[in-house]
Amino acid sequence: MTVNAQQLQADLFETRRPRLQAIAYRMLGSSGDAEDAVQEAWIRLRRADTDQVRNLDAWLTTVVTRVCLSMLRARQSRREDLTDEQVHEPERDRQEAPDPEREALLTDSVGLALIVLLDTLSPAERLSFVLHDLFDVPFDEIGRIIERSPAAARQLASRARRRIQGAATPPAADAKRSREVVSAFLLASRGGDFEALLGMLDPDVVLRADTPAVRLGAPEEAFGSVAAGRFLFGRAGGAKVALVDGAVGAVWIRDERPVVVFRFGIVGGLITSIGLTAERSRIDGLKLEVLT
Repeated sequence: MTVNAQQLQADLFETRRPRLQAIAYRMLGSSGDAEDAVQEAWIRLRRADTDQVRNLDAWLTTVVTRVCLSMLRARQSRREDLTDEQVHEPERDRQEAPDPEREALLTDSVGLALIVLLDTLSPAERLSFVLHDLFDVPFDEIGRIIERSPAAARQLASRARRRIQGAATPPAADAKRSREVVSAFLLASRGGDFEALLGMLDPDVVLRADTPAVRLGAPEEAFGSVAAGRFLFGRAGGAKVALVDGAVGAVWIRDERPVVVFRFGIVGGLITSIGLTAERSRIDGLKLEVLT
């Protein structure tokens, strides 16, 4: 490939990078992981013979989503492999930390609540929903990416949509139950009852924290009730139950200012996902109401 051809290829990729980054972020929920996935797509593009590629957009979408799918499956496998004695710690040797400003912009564009809800889906459900509902990718193409029929891809997206809509707009009874679950969870943390705290967490709970929360000591990710519970035990006790954009969550307040916001995914009376937000611009954009 000539120098001019390489530059043209690079220019074509850069014009598509924002869309690929947006897809990867919605798939993975982390700007750092999204950048890794997009960079891997660029490496594969450089190595590939693209003379036969008729639709570069579709080719790149397929590559980056398959990379994301592999990363999601690896997460799931890692979560299943964790034992009660293993606690996931944030990576300390990462060369370049995620850009908080970029992370805030990405999260603002998709919504923290949706990111938390997406964590409750299987990798195939998440991919099908994100590509179709957020990026208008046809089911024929989604089916090829996940190696299933278009009908199966449609069913996965529909199942994901129902789960998200059901969690995002709970009936009054479910909202009351969610408040009871969060209250009991915070009480267990505050009262030093580790077993009771574990009892409020789904065994496969996923905890994720944004970059500012990690700087405050939170793990970037924690998989499983023991790992998440060991970090939250005692620390979550200082938080207060609150409505966060209308959903039951919690907020940790210091000097009369919210410092960390907790978003919960709750299914069947158990906490299935926890999102910790400490980015000031994001917190300022939330509607918070502390509940007595």
